[in-house]
Amino acid sequence: MSDSATPQPVTIVPITNEGELFQALAIREVVFIEEQHVPEGIERDAEDAKAYHVLAIQGGHAIGTGRLVMLPQPPPERQGSWAQIGRMAVLQSSRKARVGSMLLEALEEEARRRGVNGIMLHAQLFALEFYKKHGYEAVGSVFMEAGFEHLEMHKTL
Repeated sequence: MSDSATPQPVTIVPITNEGELFQALAIREVVFIEEQHVPEGIERDAEDAKAYHVLAIQGGHAIGTGRLVMLPQPPPERQGSWAQIGRMAVLQSSRKARVGSMLLEALEEEARRRGVNGIMLHAQLFALEFYKKHGYEAVGSVFMEAGFEHLEMHKTL
């Protein structure tokens, strides 16, 4: 007899087809548009078409997502090839289970495979400690994006 309290393992997979991308967009809709009231016109952008996306899968269901976008030039004061991680979202029922860390680590690994020198991201202030724990450092001043205070953060790979 199996113990139903034992959570299913979480796997992080690259998005390889339109159906998987729709699952990622659905997660982002729940987290950003419904929970945080980010306007859909801000949440969806042209970067989605060219970004590297991942899904967190648990028990056959998508529970989280994130994306990696190559930057055309490094941030000011930085050298080499840089990428931006964004649209990190985990369904509320799966938060606090390391899913965000797993997504971030998978996106960083893809950046390393691409020879990226560093990663930039825009962190909502409530998530600063999460990103600091993963080696990101705040850069500059607080700014507003999609109705929330953010800080730019960098990590050299």
